[in-house]
Amino acid sequence: MENSKTEHWNNPPVHREENKKVVAGILAILLGFLGIHKFYLGYNKEGIIYLTRTDEEFYQTYQVGQKGWF
Repeated sequence: MENSKTEHWNNPPVHREENKKVVAGILAILLGFLGIHKFYLGYNKEGIIYLTRTDEEFYQTYQVGQKGWF
């Protein structure tokens, strides 16, 4: 009896987590100002912060003030 999860040498398994990061990176480049990449990765609270804060507020709070996300 053959294993149903056999892998072929020329067809390596797809690493879905790596693919998700690539897609998130592309979304960040194209739509980063909307925080779409955060929603895509499941970080809904962080995505909402992207939508509700100006760039200046975000910079002052999380970079200058060094406040953690959560």
